[in-house]
Amino acid sequence: MVYGVNRMIATDMQNIEALKGKDLLKLADYTPELIETLIYLADDMKKNKENYSEALKGQLLGMIFEKHSTRTRVSFEAAMIQLGGHGMFLSSNDMQIGRGETIEDTGKVLSGYLDGIMIRTHSHSRIEALAEAANIPVINGLTDLYHPCQALADLLTVYEVKGQFKGVKMVYVGDGNNVAHSLMIGSLMVGMDFTLAAPAGYEAAPQIVEIAKGISEQTGAKLEFVEDPQEAVKGADFIYTDVWTSMGQEEEAEARLKAFAPYQVNEQLLSIANPDCKFMHCLPAHRGEEVSAGVMDGEASVVFQQAENRMHAQKAVLYGAMKK
Repeated sequence: MVYGVNRMIATDMQNIEALKGKDLLKLADYTPELIETLIYLADDMKKNKENYSEALKGQLLGMIFEKHSTRTRVSFEAAMIQLGGHGMFLSSNDMQIGRGETIEDTGKVLSGYLDGIMIRTHSHSRIEALAEAANIPVINGLTDLYHPCQALADLLTVYEVKGQFKGVKMVYVGDGNNVAHSLMIGSLMVGMDFTLAAPAGYEAAPQIVEIAKGISEQTGAKLEFVEDPQEAVKGADFIYTDVWTSMGQEEEAEARLKAFAPYQVNEQLLSIANPDCKFMHCLPAHRGEEVSAGVMDGEASVVFQQAENRMHAQKAVLYGAMKK
């Protein structure tokens, strides 16, 4: 295998071997070295697509969807095709798990047919049960607590923009949700400073905060939690936000709109950050709510670069976990 980036050295190759057969349920299950290796590998796969065109030839990925998706489905399916394999869309509405079959039985059955499973589901305990029962790699496409593939795409985007992680400040403004959890953990693991600005009652989950504090102590990256978004974005290199009302929270929409109104990422908030600060969003975006149209579609936005990077980051995960 020929690698196009200098960072792909012998140590990285050893780390790639260490990923073989490994589940990706949350980033905290990996070492910082493995996370960085995945980023460098994704960067190389993006630059040198032809080198990997048969990397997963003949491999099958089952993609279970218990929640709706645009980017997760298309990016995983495209990734498998570009790697020479095949992704099979599996809607829970068409499977027996939609009629009461246990997730454990599903994992055992699919292990006899496939080389890997990606699932986008609700409770994180559900994916843990699936991974425990399956004897093939299980990849988290989203749960209520984590969105690790999104965070890997985010880190790849930071690497493309800055060329490094140390000394970079990432600020997340808004709901302390699954996206915020994985971004926080991933940022700290690669040594990037992280600040979360959320209104009272919408902070990150306490158990995730404890994990993040431990990682911060390990890597030396600075971790902050503040309520004032204007204070948070001072010195920011990246400002990140997400929708204020996610799937399943529709009944809370009115209360959320009121609570998050001061947290909109707009031109005024962006002006407080570093002059070259970039705007990030995991999509879908609601212009006029969590972000102004001017920021979303302006020169500071790297949102669509970030969206494309879902595919490249996931190609690295698939390659590491499934390559024979």
